[in-house]
Amino acid sequence: MPPTDLPTAVGDAPTLAARRLDDLPERVARSRPADGDDAIDVFAPATGERIGRVPACDADDVAAAVDRAGDAQAEWAETPAAERARVVDRFGDLVADRREELLDLLQLETGKSRRTAVEELFDVPTGCAYVASEVPDALAEERRRGVAPGITTATVTREPVGVVGVISPWNYPLTLSMADAIPALAAGNAVVLKPDEKTPFGALLLSELLEVAGLPADLFQVVTGEGPEVGPPLIDAVDYVAFTGSTSVGRTIAERAGRNLIGCSLELGGNNPLVVLGDADVDEAARGAVQACFSNAGQLCLSAERIYVVESAYDAFLDAFVRETEAVTLGTGYDYDADLGSLVDDDQLARVESHVEDARERGATVETGGRARPDVGPYCYEPTVLTGVEPDATVACEETFGPVAAVTPVPDADAAIAAANDSHYGLNASVWTGDRERGAEIAREIDCGTVNVNDAFLATWGAVDAPMGGFGDSGLGRRHGPEGIRRYTETRTVGVSRVGPLTFPERVPTDWFVRGAFAAMEVGRRVSRAVDAVRRRFSRR
Repeated sequence: MPPTDLPTAVGDAPTLAARRLDDLPERVARSRPADGDDAIDVFAPATGERIGRVPACDADDVAAAVDRAGDAQAEWAETPAAERARVVDRFGDLVADRREELLDLLQLETGKSRRTAVEELFDVPTGCAYVASEVPDALAEERRRGVAPGITTATVTREPVGVVGVISPWNYPLTLSMADAIPALAAGNAVVLKPDEKTPFGALLLSELLEVAGLPADLFQVVTGEGPEVGPPLIDAVDYVAFTGSTSVGRTIAERAGRNLIGCSLELGGNNPLVVLGDADVDEAARGAVQACFSNAGQLCLSAERIYVVESAYDAFLDAFVRETEAVTLGTGYDYDADLGSLVDDDQLARVESHVEDARERGATVETGGRARPDVGPYCYEPTVLTGVEPDATVACEETFGPVAAVTPVPDADAAIAAANDSHYGLNASVWTGDRERGAEIAREIDCGTVNVNDAFLATWGAVDAPMGGFGDSGLGRRHGPEGIRRYTETRTVGVSRVGPLTFPERVPTDWFVRGAFAAMEVGRRVSRAVDAVRRRFSRR
């Protein structure tokens, strides 16, 4: 069994001392106990010690969870959107109120620093507040132009898809599970969440808080287990799937969803560029690059890994960036002393080490970092700055997902844009310049779903009213904004004729009718153009 007094096993986590971690697996959507081979061990990255076990669910467990969720969803869909919004709002308040416990649990499962944990946790109530305020309008009926204005009407309604499957990752387990689950619930759906097997406990605690907030029983289910065992039956059973993770797994999910003719949204990998122009404040850009590259030890899909600096600013930026990187502190304590925490496990550490070694073998220089730090934690790795990286090096082409950044000089802004776009990924980018208007123009030329000017990633990720997602191999669909709510709905168009069937009248000569119909169509087109012109004129003001 897991330890009953966690601080004796994992360090000083006082609020968790009052909570037995072995209570949470009882919330997994299955009836059989977790023991022997029928369970998954969960380890603390900061120490490498086992902290608990959760059930290894199978296809039968998934089917039962989806059935229960579907039964609960029918009544929930009939609940007014404003009432569903109040549940979401209360949940956000509970997350804020229980923040110390959640922060401890988040650090325990992921090994991230307390500072990074706060950034993640803060995102949940913020997202809840937005969804709660937006969902009634996002789902409201819309009047559209009818085929014959004045004679017919067209109204669009939105209905929940049913049961949504959410498959969330280990790097931001609270934020990325709730960023998908909360809008799905608010839109009237049920949710079956499959958290990563490395980080299941946060999802289970959140399921408890959703229930306390007033979410009906069975509407939110959690199934724990290995991806290959749980993922396929989940995709086969639900009406929509939302996934955050690697591009390779995303392709498999999209293929399966396509065969089942269900919708999906996928936030996938990135090898994100950061551009520093010649007129940038290099000290400010260097501080921003540290945040962009090393937040959560680089285990962030929005992290910058490729930095392109216009030659006139290259030396000054590199000096400042190395200096700022060397000031970053590593640690695994439950306090705010350390900037960066641990990588999640030995596989992730091996990936980072292999990418850095590959770059070295191809002639790259390690300007700072480049070492594992077992003295800090078993999977800790220093923030690392590389120069002289060959374009075909692994670190330049693929996502490292660790605290590693490659800095490359380019002759001018056009070359920086071309280099930034030389990737099959297109998730996030960052542009640094003294001219914000020019930065915004350059941002529009970078092939990414979000582009930040003089900021790392929060200017776009934190803009929860704006859609977020990737181009190319970085995914499909969007979360956040009204789009992030409406993706979980099906639209229905209702057309009403005020004159009966729209067909050739029996007692009017056909040629008269056709001439009249085309004349009416022309009038309608002119009216529509005039209305559009007025709208465009006022939208520019």
